[in-house]
Amino acid sequence: MPVILLNKYRMHEKTVYEYAVVRVVPRVAREEFVNVGVALYCKKQRYAQVKIFVDEAKCRALDPDIDLELILKHLDSFQRICAGDKDAGKLASLEQAERFRWLTAKRSTLIQCSVLHPGMCVSAEETLQELFDKLVL
Repeated sequence: MPVILLNKYRMHEKTVYEYAVVRVVPRVAREEFVNVGVALYCKKQRYAQVKIFVDEAKCRALDPDIDLELILKHLDSFQRICAGDKDAGKLASLEQAERFRWLTAKRSTLIQCSVLHPGMCVSAEETLQELFDKLVL
């Protein structure tokens, strides 16, 4: 019986996670951006995922000539690398933490991430959805 209680406790144990907001920056020099996703990493739960949604109208409001097809292609690669998709190239074969750090590194490009933010969660997957709902949708 104590084993069942221990397992039940562990299922609700909080653990550290890190996340960054994924942004599209149509004109880098202007530093205007649209939040399009959230990348979340939780070492203890062996979880690293990126959730993406691109609001075309918001992106076009910042740059009417934005190449959304190209952006969607890059964001798809971003998700596949984070998930460790075997067909996503050499970066996807890195360890989970290395992939996450590479993707969320500071850069001055069309797709950027916010600084990393830490937190505590019970379920990394549920936390990713909550952050996505608050910060992107």
